[in-house]
Amino acid sequence: VQLVESGGGLVQPGGSLTLSCAASGRILSVNTMGWYRHTAGNGRELVATITTAGTTNYADSVTGRFTISRDNVKNTVYLQMNSLEPEDTAIYSCNFKQDVATIEGMNRVEYWGKGTLVTVST
Repeated sequence: VQLVESGGGLVQPGGSLTLSCAASGRILSVNTMGWYRHTAGNGRELVATITTAGTTNYADSVTGRFTISRDNVKNTVYLQMNSLEPEDTAIYSCNFKQDVATIEGMNRVEYWGKGTLVTVST
């Protein structure tokens, strides 16, 4: 599975930005897509995830400000980020997980995008 991210950039505090991540390749009907962010101080942390059924999960720090959504036909996940704060500055990486059947049983496979930089600053 290949992941292509877009939408990062520079935005002022209080502003908005939307990230997109398109998946291609051997994609099963049940999977989870999401966003993680990386900073030098906090390492990698979950931002939000969404399953093919639409179940979402958010980090406490972004709840109420960020909204994750997806288009299952396009295999694309979106992250709408509002009321951005300087603390949201990070490299945002798209994540894709699905369970694949093997001879030994179900095996969870995971893929990462290259990451896109979001900078919140005046």
